[in-house]
Amino acid sequence: MPGCIYRDRNCSLIVDPNASRIKLLSCFLTRRILQTRTAMNTQDIVTTPENTSLWIFGYGSLVWKPDFVYTRSKVGYIEGYSRRFWHGDTFHRGDKDMPGRVVTLVENHDARTWGVAYEVAESLIDESLRRLDVREAVLGGYVTRTVEFTPRGRCQQSLLARVYIATSDNPIYLGPASPTEIAARIAVCRGATGHNVEYLFRLAEFMRLYCPEVEDNHLFSIEAAALALVV
Repeated sequence: MPGCIYRDRNCSLIVDPNASRIKLLSCFLTRRILQTRTAMNTQDIVTTPENTSLWIFGYGSLVWKPDFVYTRSKVGYIEGYSRRFWHGDTFHRGDKDMPGRVVTLVENHDARTWGVAYEVAESLIDESLRRLDVREAVLGGYVTRTVEFTPRGRCQQSLLARVYIATSDNPIYLGPASPTEIAARIAVCRGATGHNVEYLFRLAEFMRLYCPEVEDNHLFSIEAAALALVV
């Protein structure tokens, strides 16, 4: 898709109207993360006798588009996993002929992955997980695990959270590739939710806005390679 995305005078990334579907890609260095709140199941629910709410950890599109009702959110991290663009997407950011590349978590004992944890009230757990499981598990091919989430800041208590992970035994798992190869695929893919490159830029934008001190070489090297192709 080289030459199909450009910047306007307001620094917004624009999809050329002559190239596939029109999609505005807002400036990923300055704009705020959009958080939509709509109604969104009850497997692997993590609760305690003291607190019957559920925490859900997002590290991909959930950081800017949770699509479920939550009471509060916290930026923080989980340990023991690296975020990688190794999973295929045949619905949201790609199709069966050209799967897009989206992130999953890969076990790495020395790693730390930053994202957002959302608290869902007990009364809304069923409704929220029903939609979220369709989005992540049915359409996305992810499975659920329980992880320990640590909010950013001093004197913050860790908590248990539900997370969606795509494993290597998934039929649409794409696996490792170089940043250049991953960027080349992302630059040309699109799906029902939009262009794959928008997903990449929004994730990089989140990290710059909310975790500016964190070095995410995998993410930012792919972003740089993609920018060289589409801008």
